[in-house]
Amino acid sequence: MKFNPCISGKCTEGGTHCEGCGRSHEEIAETKQLIMQLVDFARNQGYENIEDFSNFIGKSLLKKLQNP
Repeated sequence: MKFNPCISGKCTEGGTHCEGCGRSHEEIAETKQLIMQLVDFARNQGYENIEDFSNFIGKSLLKKLQNP
């Protein structure tokens, strides 16, 4: 399955899938929850260099997905 990011201004809430990106509303909700957990973690840590933290998370996730 190919990931399609949200398209600003095209999101829909009716039915089972968003008409903007095509993802299920369940998938979108779970993704938002994961992101908010990372945001809360970074805020609780008090990181000043949020760009470095964000880049680290992205690179780490990609590495783990490419090398299961």
